[in-house]
Amino acid sequence: MTQQHQDPHKQDSHDHEGPLPFGDLVEEVSEDGKKVRHRGVYLLPNLFTTGALFCGFYAIVSAMNGNFVQAAIAIFLAMLLDGMDGRVARLTNTQSAFGEQYDSLADMVSFGVAPALVVFSWALHDLGRWGWAAAFIYTACAALRLARFNTQIGVVDKKYFIGLASPAAASIVAAMVWVWHDGKPVDEWAILAALATTLTGLLMVSNFRYTSFKSVDFRGRVPFGFMLFVVLVFALLIIYQQQGLLVLAVIYGLSAPVAWLYQSIFYRKSAAKSSGSTD
Repeated sequence: MTQQHQDPHKQDSHDHEGPLPFGDLVEEVSEDGKKVRHRGVYLLPNLFTTGALFCGFYAIVSAMNGNFVQAAIAIFLAMLLDGMDGRVARLTNTQSAFGEQYDSLADMVSFGVAPALVVFSWALHDLGRWGWAAAFIYTACAALRLARFNTQIGVVDKKYFIGLASPAAASIVAAMVWVWHDGKPVDEWAILAALATTLTGLLMVSNFRYTSFKSVDFRGRVPFGFMLFVVLVFALLIIYQQQGLLVLAVIYGLSAPVAWLYQSIFYRKSAAKSSGSTD
């Protein structure tokens, strides 16, 4: 009596009534060391990702209509939702390969395409081809940054980001537009906006190591004076909202290059002292 081998794909189709006309997805995951096939996607984390994607789309539409404040706020809301979807997935144990890819594509729209089109609609279009080039460099660097990040998952130290993260880069561009949205930049100011956009894009594909704040122990104790400092920072953000966000975004964006420059100078001085002592 011969044993019949059944194709697992055919078996999966027999176990269900049939494929859905739209959006059918079967994902293979590992559970307790075994490969298990699940149909469909997790709802909760993907809702946050969809919300971030919608905010990026809304930012583009608002910029096209000249509503630059709404566009900038939408990008910041996308940052908030993007920071929550991964945490929600880990807390509810609903991580999936589909969710990772969906999140990456949503990031490309919200933090790659949207900031470039917002700043282009605000100022860069007056520069002609130079404005096109600056916006494209930012968009392309965001795509390269996300692709490199996806290939380095599980390889690099989680305490650091290699290159400026795309949400942080988007915050620089969005805050810049939010601060000076009333006065449309011309001539030299438009050129400065193009240079800032280009530089921000290049920081995303750089090898500078940015802290990810994942090593911060939020359950630990801190000095009482530190909490007073936090209160003062929040108070300043209430008074100077968009200016404060721009300052924080720029400080974070420049933190890694400044640290690299300081370490390079310190290393050269140490090498010079060591070589001088051996002579």
